[in-house]
Order: sequence, then C-alpha cells, then structure tokens
Amino acid sequence: MLSVTKFGGSSLSCATQFAKVKKIIESDPKRKIVVCSALGKRDKNDTKITDLLYILHAHLKYSVPYADIWDMIFTRFVGVRDELGIDYNIEADLNSLKAELNKNISQDYLVSRGEYLTSILMSKYLNFKFVDARDLLRFNYDGKLDEKLTESNVKTAFTTFGQIVVPGFYGSYPNGTIKLLSRGGSDVTGSILAKCVNASVYENWTDVSGILAADPKLVSNPKAIKEITYAELRELSYMGASVLHEETVFPVQSLNIPINLKNTNEPENPGTFIQNECSDTSNIVTGIAGKKDFLSFNIQKDHMSNEVGFLRKALSVFEKYEVSIEHVPSGIDSFSVVVGASSVERCRYELVTELKKELGASVSIDDNIALVAVVGRNMAKRSGVCAKIFETLGAKKINVKLLAQGPSELNIIIGVDSKDYEETIKALYEALVR
Repeated sequence: MLSVTKFGGSSLSCATQFAKVKKIIESDPKRKIVVCSALGKRDKNDTKITDLLYILHAHLKYSVPYADIWDMIFTRFVGVRDELGIDYNIEADLNSLKAELNKNISQDYLVSRGEYLTSILMSKYLNFKFVDARDLLRFNYDGKLDEKLTESNVKTAFTTFGQIVVPGFYGSYPNGTIKLLSRGGSDVTGSILAKCVNASVYENWTDVSGILAADPKLVSNPKAIKEITYAELRELSYMGASVLHEETVFPVQSLNIPINLKNTNEPENPGTFIQNECSDTSNIVTGIAGKKDFLSFNIQKDHMSNEVGFLRKALSVFEKYEVSIEHVPSGIDSFSVVVGASSVERCRYELVTELKKELGASVSIDDNIALVAVVGRNMAKRSGVCAKIFETLGAKKINVKLLAQGPSELNIIIGVDSKDYEETIKALYEALVR
C-alpha cells in the first residue's frame, strides 16, 4: 500500500504548518511520496511566494528595482529554515539564484524556484530524499507529457530512495529547460506520480475539509461531500466549484485511484473521496454550483425542423468565430445557443449578421444569463427532481429561462437572470441538499 500526498501552499505557509505536515506524514507509513507547492499565504494580507516570483520576473523584465521583492522571498525561506532548526544552507541556493537574475531570465525557471526551495526544505525536515521534478516529469516540445519516460523516471526514483519529496508545478523539456504547468499545477504533479506508482490513494491536503455541496460565500455552512465521482466533480468544477486543478483527475481516473481531499489543519476529518464509483446513496443531489456572464443567441424560423443541416449551419458560424458553445436548448421552430459572454465580446454583432444571412432566420440576443448546475449521480431514474426545481424557483418568483439535462441524468442545468443567481443557489440548496 502506497499513498502519494500533495500539500498546497496554505499547508506550507510557515514553520507551524511544516510541523503539521511532518506529523501527518509520520502518522502513516504508507505516505512515502510527498509533493510540495511553494510557500503560501500566512494570512489574508500576505503574498504567496509564487506571486512574489511572478512580480520579481516582471520587475526584472522591465528594469524596475526589485531589491524589496527579493528581500521578502529571501526572508521567508530563511525564516522557515531557522524556526524549524533545519541543518541546510539555503542562503547558498538563494544567493546562487540571485546571481542568475537578469531581464532575460526564463519566467518558468524563476517561478519554479518556489516549489524547488520549499521541497528541499521539506525533504531535509522529513529526512526524505529530494528528487527534482525536472528529472521526473518530462514533456515533449509540443507540451505533452512523455508518459512512458515520466513513469520510468518516477519508478526508478522511488525504487532507489524509498521516501521522496518532489516539487509540484513543473517538469522539463527534452533539453532540460523548465516547463511550468498552469496555475494550481501541483495538483496535477501529484496525480501523475500517483498513476506512475499505481498508488492506493492520492491525498491532496489543503486548508478545507473536502468539497462542499455549495459555495460557502452564498450558502451558510453548506454540507461537506463525503463521496463524489470523478464525473460529478468535473460537472461541478466546470460550473465554477474551484476545488482541484481541472486536469488532476485524468491521470488517476484511468486506474481508479481515489483522490482524498483533506485538511492539514484538521487531519482527523475524513474529507472527501473522489473515485469512479461511489456507494453512498443517501443524497439524491450531490452538489450545486453555477456561473454568471452567459448570453443566449435565440434563433427562430418557421419549419426549420424540416431543413436538413439547419443546426449544423448555425453552429458552423460559431465555429468560424472560434466561440465555444455551452448549451443548445431547442424547440420545433426555434433554438438557442448559449455561450460565455466574454467569448463573443469582440464579435457578437458580426455573429448576428452572419446567422441571419446564412439561415434566413430571425436572431436576437438575451443578455445577463446565469447557469446553475444541480449535480448528482443518484438523480438517475429518480422522479420529481425537475418538479422540485420548478416548484422551488416558482415560489421565489424566479423565472427559468432554460433547462437542460444530459442523457446520463448526472446534472440538470438551469438558466436564470443574473440578478436571480444567488437566490437560485440558496433556494435550490435548501430544497434539494439541506
């Protein structure tokens, strides 16, 4: 049995958090592979090391004085080392990095030093072997992960050293140049390592005790979700529930390695398990999430259902303008194309003109739409969920502008006016989850 454990920046913000991480690792001998983010915020007014490094790069690029930024970075790392009494000359590494600072320094390389230095500190503190991610995660020049080489590298490192600490957030190209992942990419690093060693579980430690059934900014004390499927998580994440980097699930999902989201500050809490199949059937609805800032192109033409290829012609216009489509609710003589408002900001009127020309149809735009997703694997083959949604929103005098449900019955998408967004989330949570 083997666990891969990834700790986010909030779990590594200061010496006190480092001590919590060490206690967690030592409490379970299965935790032999540790992935670290860079030092995070100590409080709401603090700045993440990663953000400081991005700022530092901007100062270098535009020849702006950077001594104060560098001093903040230097002080943070030395302070953690000193508080924990770690026997490691981190000043040498920091001074070596300082000597490399110039306006042409690679942003990917400079920013990756946050995870690099944090992981070295953690490896010394745990007495694990530090293994640089640039020697494990190898990417082709097109940016795609070389899965075979990466798996071979990871297995060799783990077999050789037994207990390792690996920086998250980056890997390297064939020539050794550092490649950053997108922000939050340390989640993905942990997932890749878990797949490479076929771990029994991938633990992702942060500052919340798992996934909540609704946004706590909108709903007071929402329930924690004990179990959720990968598919449900994708639906909630797509609709704005920011929990994990969206690419995290793919490496582990293929081997059905469960992800366990846990709280470094509350390690006894079981958190949330994410896996292909879940046995819990106690809740019909798993969670509710949503996003604002959509709009709808409403297309109407008599007898359009008799025209072969009518919908294809409409969608090809959006494809031409490289606009991603969210939903296409339809009737006999009309349908709507729902898109993100920002995606058509530059071309909304051109789209209307071309749609009218190509289709010979009337076209109007409905602005200020919010989409709310009701997600739950247990909704399948259950009657009454849609009725409950309409009953609940009707009682609040909230007009439903669109309704869409996929064939898997995993989610129901409701479109409402943006002004009704928050009230819709609250009302549906109380009716379907509480």
